[in-house]
Amino acid sequence: MSYDAVIVGSGPNGLAAAITLAQQGLKVALLEAKGTTGGGMRTEELTLPGFKHDTGSAIHPFGVGSPFFRTLPLEQHGLTWVHADAPLTHPLDDGVGVLEHSFEATKAGLGADAEIYDTLLRPLVRGWEALMGDFMGPLVRIPDHPILLARFGVRALPSAALLGRLFKEERTRALFAGSAAHAILPLTSPATSAIGLIFSMLAHTVGWPFPKGGAASLAQALTALFCSLGGEVHTGVKVNSLKDVPEAKVVIFDLSAKQLLKVVGNEFPAGYRRWLERYRLGPGIFKVDYALDGPVPWKEAACWRSSTVHLGGTFEEIAQGEREVGRGKAPTNPYVLVAQHSPFDKTRAPEGKETLWAYCHVPNGFEGDMT
Repeated sequence: MSYDAVIVGSGPNGLAAAITLAQQGLKVALLEAKGTTGGGMRTEELTLPGFKHDTGSAIHPFGVGSPFFRTLPLEQHGLTWVHADAPLTHPLDDGVGVLEHSFEATKAGLGADAEIYDTLLRPLVRGWEALMGDFMGPLVRIPDHPILLARFGVRALPSAALLGRLFKEERTRALFAGSAAHAILPLTSPATSAIGLIFSMLAHTVGWPFPKGGAASLAQALTALFCSLGGEVHTGVKVNSLKDVPEAKVVIFDLSAKQLLKVVGNEFPAGYRRWLERYRLGPGIFKVDYALDGPVPWKEAACWRSSTVHLGGTFEEIAQGEREVGRGKAPTNPYVLVAQHSPFDKTRAPEGKETLWAYCHVPNGFEGDMT
């Protein structure tokens, strides 16, 4: 059987490509080596029966903020987004920083930094939909909103360490550092401010929600939409070479550089093959899943209001940990990203119990134990 297009790999990029092509009336097949689609969007009972843990991604601001995803009727295919009372809390030794859905409420909690926060974020919050279209669009093209993108660039191109100097309050600096560190780069790296600004902007617009029932629910909704458009899904299909791919006019790979080399190998021109061979992977993560007898006994009650808690201490402490990871060392005091789903989604754990999902950044290839 031949197809107009075959997608190998069913992560979010592969599913998005498959849906886009199927929307055009093309005959599309999606091949996935595992038994279910989703890539990193998976949910499994990793600890004890009845405790649902996301194996990869857990909180999805881009799932609701992506211009493409916002066009998809995923709710018609079983997806329900869950929002906590606040997107983020960041406890410190002497208090807590809170990133609220409300821009004004967040400002009110930032003390001396309220006005600089307003200057940096308000223009982005006002034009967020236009900005996301350009921010997530192809790199080589004329932006649809060049003035807005240029204003964002002035704020976004400096390192987070440099932009963070504008803040005077420790809680503001910590909130910004925690968001910027999602770049998984030293905070002295250029443009790390962009990640901190985008994550903050999304908190005030679409929030930082997660799929009810687990990340697998998002994969299931995307897969169901693809099938409703006439697409074909083939799971349990391992593609080791091009011989394993059905005949198609176009083949799209949602794979890593190393996997792509294994499958396509000598079919590529020598120059491109060498480029793939030199491709360097960035830092990784070390994740721990918890099955708990009850809620986390947070000292700061505000932490119970959010589904995401950043445990990294001050700006300087987060920066030091990310600097060590960037130098290929395990962080002495790691910046820990925590997701607590079950207080807001009772499908995640047995009655009276809770789940917790936490990870820190580690050097690529790390084989130690950060538990």
